[in-house]
Amino acid sequence: MHPDTSADSNLKIEHECTSEHQSAGSNDVEADLSPDVLLSLQIRAFLEASEDVDIDPETVEDLLQAIPKDDQDGNAELTVQVDSEDEDDLYRPADNDVEELDIGPLYTQDKEGEEEAWSKQEVKQMLHHLKERGMSSFMQEYVIKRNIPIPKLLLAFGINLCPQLQNRKPATMLYFLRVAMSHQLRMRDRLMQYNTIADAVQLIQNSQRILILTGAGISVSCGIPDFRSRNGLYATLKDRGEYDLDDPQQMFDINYFRENPSVFYSFAYQIYPSNFVPSPCHRFIKAVEDKGKLLQNYTQNIDTLETLAGVKRVLQCHGSFATASCLQCRRKVDGKEIEADILRRKVPLCTVCNVPTVPAPMKGKKKSRKKAKGEWDSDVEDESDGPLYPAGIMKPDITFFGEKLTDEFDHSLAEDRDKVDLLLVIGTSLKVSPVAEILSHLPHSIPQILINKTPIRHINPDIVLLGNADGIVEHLTDELGWELPLPPTIPPTSAPVASADSNTRLQPPRGNLKKRPSDSYEERKPPQRVGDSHVWLFDGAEGGKWLQDLKKEISGQSSAPVTGTNSPQPMSVSGSTETLHKETPKSREYNDNPDKHQELIHKLNDAKRI
Repeated sequence: MHPDTSADSNLKIEHECTSEHQSAGSNDVEADLSPDVLLSLQIRAFLEASEDVDIDPETVEDLLQAIPKDDQDGNAELTVQVDSEDEDDLYRPADNDVEELDIGPLYTQDKEGEEEAWSKQEVKQMLHHLKERGMSSFMQEYVIKRNIPIPKLLLAFGINLCPQLQNRKPATMLYFLRVAMSHQLRMRDRLMQYNTIADAVQLIQNSQRILILTGAGISVSCGIPDFRSRNGLYATLKDRGEYDLDDPQQMFDINYFRENPSVFYSFAYQIYPSNFVPSPCHRFIKAVEDKGKLLQNYTQNIDTLETLAGVKRVLQCHGSFATASCLQCRRKVDGKEIEADILRRKVPLCTVCNVPTVPAPMKGKKKSRKKAKGEWDSDVEDESDGPLYPAGIMKPDITFFGEKLTDEFDHSLAEDRDKVDLLLVIGTSLKVSPVAEILSHLPHSIPQILINKTPIRHINPDIVLLGNADGIVEHLTDELGWELPLPPTIPPTSAPVASADSNTRLQPPRGNLKKRPSDSYEERKPPQRVGDSHVWLFDGAEGGKWLQDLKKEISGQSSAPVTGTNSPQPMSVSGSTETLHKETPKSREYNDNPDKHQELIHKLNDAKRI
């Protein structure tokens, strides 16, 4: 059984509190809005929600058709562009400040219909079902089995659809429900009984099925650059301007790769996982597995260092360099087969699709000797009208922009959600879907511990340990009375690395791999607790404004000690209903100002996925 899974004690899903917050001031706002303005606001809110919930082009079109005719006539050039596979973005740049989506207009209706449709106890049971059993189970129970109309279900979430939205296409109605469910799943209440490092240690000791979610932060100390930090890969690529890219993310765009693979391969050697030694974080995961406590390690990294550390129960969500496939015949090979080409910055070719023979001369510029042999040099330009590269380009099995994750991810998560008894999030900002959504799919009664350099503002973990991840896991290892497994001995690669100026490399030299500063136990300082909160600061912690606000909040509450689950908690780290249910601050302006109304419609073009 999960620890303390009582709905009353842990899942404080009091819908009356949520509804009260959602409707605060909503009657006044609604009184100032015409039906057309309110409809436009709800449509915009649903479109903006596509930042978090996948939306297809047909649903977008259906929503846009619902815009009042007068507004459509005034915006004949309104266009829609949807990247339906954006959910599989692998390397999305991080924003320092998380932009919170404003879907307040969905909650500006009065509560009459809601109170008639559902009792408070029914709503509480429904939300408990969702938070403990997930979206699929909720839809199976209430949409399929009970056949409850979606507009009526939405009333349980405090959403009263405008009449014009209550009979849209089935796919659109399901999208409305997924938006409501996703929004509710993000509002996890922190388990108040867990606050200290001792609590974290006890949770690890007592748990037997720990799910560990990891990101680039556990590999930075190995010399592998992360992608999204201010000093990460994307920022470096952009600052140096060494590659012909409109956007650094094109380096990992599948369509761009198909057109010009040489750009990726002129760079890939810098992130290729050869001669790297697993960090203390990787070895900590191995220690958890050795103790028989690891349910699964979901890693967003492509460096395979978990495997190198000896971890068996690992799922590489975004693929890795471990294997490679031909873009034409789909033949899969061991990654070692293209290692030499990667390290020489050459475009590897499929040996089946490209039999080593002298190719017929291509129209245009005379090819170099290397090119005639089939060893395509990424620096060679071809000004002919023919293709720059032959068919059968080999690509590492990394999930690029525009590619879907494997079914293994969904199947594994579906199995693990009912088994997990503790979640550890280590070294990730949780910016990239669908991996970032793992937390919302797990039962809310499962304890969560965050180990990261910076806070993650859009989740609500029970214990937050900020700082260098290596130092934190070493501290936990000491407290647990464990020893980290020794790092493996890595033989040097036999493939020569292409020469490169030291100023252009994005990773440190690979010498002196046996010892890293993070292995020096005596240099670690004791962690500092932020007031009497659940947040602890280790060496390297970067809390920024979030931490400053937390300290101010705690300082203001210092005269009222925390005593139990009903005590007030620091903003944005105790309960998420306050920040997630913001009302639209400018709602009142639209009816009195026609220009504002037209501006609202124009802003539909600004939705990032529209």
